[in-house]
Amino acid sequence: MLTQLIPLVVVGPMAIAAALLALAHVLPRYVPDVIAIATALGLSAFCGLLGAYALNHGPLTYWFGGWTPGRGVVLGIGFGVDPASAALAAFVGLLFAAAFVFAWGYFDEVHAHFHVLMLLFLAAMVGFCLTRDLFNLFVWFEVMSVSAFALTAYQLETPSLSGALNFTVTNSVAAFMMLGGVGLIYARAGVLDFEALGKVVAGAGHDPVIAGAFCLLAGALMIKGAILPFHFWLSDAHAVAPSPVSVIFSGAMVSVGLFALLKLALQVFGASADSRFLMHGLFIGLGCATSVVGGLMAWGQRHLKRMLAFSTIAHLGIMLIAVATLSATGVAGFLFYAVGHGLVKGALFMIMGILLATKASVDELDLKGLGKDIWPAGIAMGLGGLLLGGGPLGALDTGTRLVHAAAIAIGPLATAAIVLGSALTGAAVLRATGRIFLNLGPDPGDEAEAPSQKDQEKADRPLWLMLAPCLLLLLLAIVPVDGAKLIVARMAGVLASPRSADGAPPLPGTSLVLPCLSIGLAIIIALLDLFRERLPRPLVSATAGGTQIIFRGLKVLHSGLVGDYVVWIVIGLATFSIAFAFH
Repeated sequence: MLTQLIPLVVVGPMAIAAALLALAHVLPRYVPDVIAIATALGLSAFCGLLGAYALNHGPLTYWFGGWTPGRGVVLGIGFGVDPASAALAAFVGLLFAAAFVFAWGYFDEVHAHFHVLMLLFLAAMVGFCLTRDLFNLFVWFEVMSVSAFALTAYQLETPSLSGALNFTVTNSVAAFMMLGGVGLIYARAGVLDFEALGKVVAGAGHDPVIAGAFCLLAGALMIKGAILPFHFWLSDAHAVAPSPVSVIFSGAMVSVGLFALLKLALQVFGASADSRFLMHGLFIGLGCATSVVGGLMAWGQRHLKRMLAFSTIAHLGIMLIAVATLSATGVAGFLFYAVGHGLVKGALFMIMGILLATKASVDELDLKGLGKDIWPAGIAMGLGGLLLGGGPLGALDTGTRLVHAAAIAIGPLATAAIVLGSALTGAAVLRATGRIFLNLGPDPGDEAEAPSQKDQEKADRPLWLMLAPCLLLLLLAIVPVDGAKLIVARMAGVLASPRSADGAPPLPGTSLVLPCLSIGLAIIIALLDLFRERLPRPLVSATAGGTQIIFRGLKVLHSGLVGDYVVWIVIGLATFSIAFAFH
C-alpha cells in the first residue's frame, strides 16, 4: 500500500500548485502561505515515513504506469526510495517549509505565483532525489532549473535579471551536457534504469563511450553543484535572488546536484575503472581547489549575500571530496554535511533577509554598528559563523570529521583544504557579525574593494516571524547526532548497494583535533581582520600586498560575463579529457 502512494511526493505539490494558480485570486490573502507550508511539511513527513520503512524493510520501487521489468528487460520509469534519498527529500521539504514561513507577508500583492513556482521547485527536487531513471533525472533537472530561473528573476529588477541570465545560460549548457551523456550511454546500453545501467557498465570494461557519458553527466551535475571551474554562476544568482529563494538555493539545490553525482557514481558507474580513476584523482583535487577558492572569495566580500554564496561554494568543495572517496564513511559524511550545511546556510540567508528588511542593506561596511537593536539576529549570525568555521556541534561538525576520516588516506592536501575552506568562511561571517552588531573593525581590509549593490526587501514584517524559522534551523543544526551514526551508516550502505541487506560497517571514530584547529583558525582570522589597526604597520603592509595580488587575480576570473563562464565550462570538460590521457 505504501509503495502505491510514492507518486504523491511529486504529484501532490504539482497538483496543489495548479490549484493555487487557478484559485489564488479568490482566496484570502494568507491562505496560499498556509497551504504551501502545510504541503511542504506534509511532504517532509511522508518522505520521512518512506525512508523509515525503507530502512527497516529494504528500498521501495514504484514503476509508473505499471511498467514493471519482465524477463530482465526494463522499459518503464521508476522511483527508487532508499533511506538516504528519502531522508534528503524529507530535509528538502523541511527547508521549504521554513522558507515559506520566512516569506510570510513578503509580497505586497499575493497572487500565489511565488508559491506556485516554489512548489514546482519542491516537486522537482524531490523527484530528482528519488528517480532511478537517467532520462527522468534529466527531466527533473530541467524542471528544477526552470523554476529556479524564474525565482531568481522574480523581482524583475536589473540585478536579478542579470543574475538570472547567467544562471540560465550556464545551467542550460549543463542540461545539454546531461542530455548528451544520456544519449551516449543509452546508445551503448539500450536502457536507462540505474540498476540495469550498472550491470551493463560492469560488463563493458574500458569503453570510451561510457567514459564520455560519465564526463558529460558529471560535468552537468558539477555545474548544478557549483564546483570549480563550473561555479561562477552561483554567486551572481544567490546574491540577487529573494532571500527565501536563496535559503533553498544554498541550503538544498546545490547539494542535491552533488547527491545525484554520488548516486550515479555508486549505482551506475561504480564498476567502471575509468570513472573511479576520475573520481579518486581529478575530482578530489577539484574539491580541494573549490574549498580554498570559495573560502578566499567569501573572505574578500563586503556584500553579505555574495559572501554566503561563496561560502557555499567552499563547502560544496568539501562535499565533493566526500563524494569522490566513494566509501561508506565518505557517503555518511556527505549526508551529515549536506543536512548540517543546509540548516546553517538557510538560517544565515534568513538573517540576510532580516537585515534587508530592517536596515535596507546587506553591505557589511555600510551596516557597521547598525545591528544593535536587532541583537537576537546578531547572536544567531555569530552562532552560524562558528558552525561554518568548524564549531564542534551538530550535523555539520560530524559530517566534516567523517569526510576527513574518509579522505585522510589521500594525504595532507585534503585535510588542509577542509580546514582552510571552513576557517575562511567562518571567519568571514564572524567578521561581519562583529562589524555589524558590535561596531568593531574601523579599518576594513581587502573586502573594501569588493563589489556591492543597493538592496532592499519588504520592511513591515514582524521581526519575530522572520527570526522564528531562522532560530529553528539553528536549533536543529546544533542537535547532537552521534546517536544517528549507525542509522546513517546503514543509509550509506544501502545507497551504494540497494539490493544488499548487509548495510555498512560502523563508522570510524573521529577526533576533535580537526574542528578545534578549524574554529581556532577562523576566530584568529576574524579577529586579525577586525583589529588590523592595532597590528604593527609593517606586518599589515606585508600581508596586504600578498592578499591584494590573490584577490585581484580571483576577481578577474569572476568577471560577471556569461561568455567567460561558458569558456570555463569548456575548460573544465577539457580537463576531464586531459586527466583520462594519463590513465
